[in-house]
Amino acid sequence: MNKMNIKTNDKVKVIAGKDKGKSGKVLATNPAKSRVVVEGANLASVHVSAQKTGGTESGIVRREAAIHVSNVMLICPKCDEATRVGHKFLEDGTKVRVCKKCGETI
Repeated sequence: MNKMNIKTNDKVKVIAGKDKGKSGKVLATNPAKSRVVVEGANLASVHVSAQKTGGTESGIVRREAAIHVSNVMLICPKCDEATRVGHKFLEDGTKVRVCKKCGETI
């Protein structure tokens, strides 16, 4: 399994691809394939049948598709900028993610 610095509910910015510059919340992660699903980015048309959804709706639906984790960058909640992620250990031994720009714990 691959290690990823980005987790579900993190705010990220897309840095490559057709949606470059967009930012949004991470809805899902897939560490095995190194992919994340970002809210409002990489929208794909999915054909949905009414049988599969329980008879509620059918047709073509726009849905977020997965993006490779190397194409997104974490936005620091403190300095509100896209940043690289560092790691450090606290006094009690827990490992935390750290913003490389401001040094604040994420």
